[in-house]
Amino acid sequence: MIKRLLPGILLLSVSIMCCRCNNDNDKHSDPPVGPQGNGIKAPDPITFTIEAMYPHDTGAFTQGLQFYKGKLYEGTGLEGKSTLRIVDIKTGKPEQKYLLPDPKVFGEGITIFNNKIYQLTWITHKIFVYNLSDITKPIASLKWKLEGWGLTNDGKSLIISDGSDKLYYIWPDEPKSDIRVMKILSVMDNNGKVDSLNELEYIDGYIYANRWLTDDIYKIDTTSGHVVGKLNMAGLLQQYAPNEPVKNDAVLNGIAYDSATKKVYITGKDWPRLFEIRFN
Repeated sequence: MIKRLLPGILLLSVSIMCCRCNNDNDKHSDPPVGPQGNGIKAPDPITFTIEAMYPHDTGAFTQGLQFYKGKLYEGTGLEGKSTLRIVDIKTGKPEQKYLLPDPKVFGEGITIFNNKIYQLTWITHKIFVYNLSDITKPIASLKWKLEGWGLTNDGKSLIISDGSDKLYYIWPDEPKSDIRVMKILSVMDNNGKVDSLNELEYIDGYIYANRWLTDDIYKIDTTSGHVVGKLNMAGLLQQYAPNEPVKNDAVLNGIAYDSATKKVYITGKDWPRLFEIRFN
């Protein structure tokens, strides 16, 4: 099986609205340095509060998620089913949807940069570019020589993950349909290199990354590449959608940040729920 195919608004009760995932009263001592003795401190657990839940399209194989000026944008994958969409957050249904016409294209991460939407692809070595005001067709296509997994930006560069421990800072040179690699950041924690970095989101100077086939989101220092924090999202669906089973490939994958409200939106591939959380 290929890499990607492995294993209105819901009213919440007061208990859910106040739910604390990972008790923020827990006391954590500095853990020992990892077995490689690399001198990197183990990442601190990041606790969070679930503030709301919304429906999510169980037919959306989420590969990229972006919240921008009050709108939720989503990029989905699978060959012949890859889309770019603007989603009504209250219903989970797309208000607009563009189906990529090439059935061989597997859509990946998305980001909004300089009033354009960039959509990565997995192994077709393309990044599609759309006008922010019109997602009905791409206006350009850029070349990317490696695999494409996750995509975000820091306001200065696009940032791409390729499934390794590397994050690539690039500048789109759209007249030439090419890109320039400005910097490569190697990601490590106290155990060594951290690979399988997937969907990305830039939040307040840090990169947050899903690690594929885990329930973890890593907080990455953009200067050193060190993982300084980790969110464990295990058990969300089992607790809040116990009667809606998901397929084996429906793993955690989707991080979007609303800079105006400081809220973060979390979902996964084909998940029935989108979670609105706030870091404690």
